[in-house]
Amino acid sequence: MHHTQNNLIEIQDKIKSKIKKLQLFEYNPKIIAVSKTFQEQDILPLLKFEHCDFGENKVQEAINKWTELKKKYEKVKLHMLGKLQTNKVKFAVEIFDYIHSLDNLKLANKLANEISKKEKKIKIFIQINLEGEKQKSGIEPSELELFYKNCCQLKLNIIGTMCIPPESKDPSPYFKKLLELNQKIGLREISMGMTNDYLKALEYKSTFLRIGTGIFGKRTN
Repeated sequence: MHHTQNNLIEIQDKIKSKIKKLQLFEYNPKIIAVSKTFQEQDILPLLKFEHCDFGENKVQEAINKWTELKKKYEKVKLHMLGKLQTNKVKFAVEIFDYIHSLDNLKLANKLANEISKKEKKIKIFIQINLEGEKQKSGIEPSELELFYKNCCQLKLNIIGTMCIPPESKDPSPYFKKLLELNQKIGLREISMGMTNDYLKALEYKSTFLRIGTGIFGKRTN
């Protein structure tokens, strides 16, 4: 068995064990295998293993890598995890099924226009910058309710919120805050938790876990 398949099974087992320990019923979070920088030969074992959710950070890389693969593996759902530039939106809408990084109104308008034009059904997360970190994208927590209303008026399919906690801090308070914000506006999906903290994210009912290194191993570039 390929190492990525073994890694995925191990992560799935840890998730099942954690959920059982938490006594959470009818809770089945999705694992997004973050395949950014990895090539087709690295991804194929997971595709043959019938894993469906994959994440990329760059639009052009996703187009190059996934255009043909998605034709062959029709169940694949591709997630845009990186910052999305407005000039890349029309290309992103063609290849991605989910966008996790909606972080400003200009981008929301552009997405609404392209999604309507191409008659796509794309599921979107609002990215929130919980700590006000300058190097990270995301709207301020205090802006969420108004921003969400604006997105609804644009007829965007907003399904949840997303965050990336500060690297050097305990993620728990940030996961707790995102859960509270999500519940406040009545959304069901939450995109949080990565290789180093996905088990902690389960305590706050994350529904999409973004795991790259834990599945594929360390990146070489």
